[in-house]
Amino acid sequence: MTAVPLGVGLYVDAANIQINGGFGMQYDVLRRFACRGGGEPVRLNAYMIFDEERAARDRQYGTGTSNFFASVREYGFKVIVKNYRWYRDDEGNAYAKANADLDMAVDALLQSKNLGRVMLATGDGDFVQVVRALQNEGCRVEVLAFDNVSAALRREADVFVSGYTVPDLLPCRGGAAGVPWGEPGSRVRGTCYHHSPEGFGFMRFLQGVAANLWITDTRDPDSPYASAFFRDADLPDGVRPADLPSHHRIFEFDLGNSSVKEGGLQATNIRQVTAQGARQEYGGPGER
Repeated sequence: MTAVPLGVGLYVDAANIQINGGFGMQYDVLRRFACRGGGEPVRLNAYMIFDEERAARDRQYGTGTSNFFASVREYGFKVIVKNYRWYRDDEGNAYAKANADLDMAVDALLQSKNLGRVMLATGDGDFVQVVRALQNEGCRVEVLAFDNVSAALRREADVFVSGYTVPDLLPCRGGAAGVPWGEPGSRVRGTCYHHSPEGFGFMRFLQGVAANLWITDTRDPDSPYASAFFRDADLPDGVRPADLPSHHRIFEFDLGNSSVKEGGLQATNIRQVTAQGARQEYGGPGER
C-alpha cells in the first residue's frame, strides 16, 4: 500500500519576518524545509505588505516590490497583499498601519482540515491561540522565526526552529565561494550543545534540509546534524564560557578540519548572531 503524503500548510507573516532578522530569507528553501520528509505542499501562503502611496512617488520601490512578489509566486506561493492605510492622530501627524494577522489566522484555521502539518513563519505572540486551535484540529504545528520571538509562542508550538539554523535559508556572509553549507570551508550557524571547563566545546548544526530533527545526537547515523569542535579562545567578545552550553544562543562560524580529531570539524571565526531566545525563555524584554 502506497503511503499518503503528509499535507503541509505554510503561512508566512512576511512583515514580521523581514523586520525581525529575516530580511533576505529564501522562499524556495523555506518551502523545501516546511515540506521535508516527503510532505505535500497543500497550502503555501505569504502575507505581504505594500505601500501604494510610496509606490506612486517611488518607482524603484514599486517595481522592486512587484518583482519580489512575482518571484515568491514562482515558488508556488499564493501572495496575499495588504496595503498600508494612512491615518492622522489628534495632532495631525500621519501614520500608516497594515496587519495581515487576522487573514493569516483565519486562513490557517479554515484550511487545517486538509493538513497534517502546519508551519507558521512568524515570531508574533498573537498567534499562540491559533497554534492551540490548529493542534486541537489534529495538526502538528511548527513555528519558524529569527529575532524577537514570543516566548509563549515558542512554548506552544510542537516544534520551534530558528530560521538562522536552517541551511541556506538566510545566506551567511563569508566562507569560501562555492562551498556548500556544512562542508569544510563553508560558513554555517548552530548552537553550542556541550562545553567543557577545560576550555573547549562543540557546536551543533544542521547539515541539510532533512527529516528527523528530533535526532539531535550527531553520533546517530540517522541524525541530520553534525558537530564542530571549538576552543574558548575563539569565542567572540561578550560570550562567557560559563554561559555555555545554550540552546538559545545562535552562533555563526567557519568550518574547517579539526586540529584535534582526524576527520572531524572545527569552528573558528565565531560570532554570536542572537541570544534573545535566552532572555525570552521565561519572559522578559521582547516578550509579547
